[in-house]
Amino acid sequence: MCFDDGVILIDPPTWPGHGRLWSHLVSDTSFAELHAFAEQLGVPPRGFERDHYDLPSTLYDKAIAAGATPVRSRELLQRLTAAGLRRPKHPRRPRDAG
Repeated sequence: MCFDDGVILIDPPTWPGHGRLWSHLVSDTSFAELHAFAEQLGVPPRGFERDHYDLPSTLYDKAIAAGATPVRSRELLQRLTAAGLRRPKHPRRPRDAG
């Protein structure tokens, strides 16, 4: 499913946490598109972290069936960054900032 003429991307559920495996769900267009897609999947807002949703492996197939495009983690990060939507946990400091 496409909203805003963008694409929702999902990487494989390979990220461990809380006894589960997780995927990352992102938009290559807007956070509004991402939030709408996540809501449609029934993902609670608390699953959003800076620039992506953490999605349990149990929802991976449902996300793809709803139109998310499966990609490798590296491609997901590249496309999120290229879209200008990447919000790193710790912004990089300039080298001369000491």
